[in-house]
Amino acid sequence: MNFKMVHENFNVYDLQKSLDFYGQALGLREVRRKEAADGSYIIVYLAGPQQGFELELTWMRDMERPYNLGDCEFHLAFEAEDYEAAHKLHQEMGCICFENPQMGIYFISDPDGYWLEIIPKH
Repeated sequence: MNFKMVHENFNVYDLQKSLDFYGQALGLREVRRKEAADGSYIIVYLAGPQQGFELELTWMRDMERPYNLGDCEFHLAFEAEDYEAAHKLHQEMGCICFENPQMGIYFISDPDGYWLEIIPKH
């Protein structure tokens, strides 16, 4: 039996703010969306060019506060084709939350506080 990872879900407080962030910071674009008939939720799937993996953003109408992410001891990793250019963009955006120069990696934080690891192309 084989399994393929297809998406990761992040619940977001401000959907448009998150869509703007992921578009600017990582070049992810909406590939499809699902909306509840009663307006109680919107699910948007994002992907980059030539990627089989998607990031699912879920917005819940009745959520009245930002999500509590606990200790934030989880993350998604993105490989940057041009690591230096990516670092410069994220520095300009002010979203770098942790750097480890010895390992050659850094993390950015999205509008909801989710950490995203940026690694150089192997």
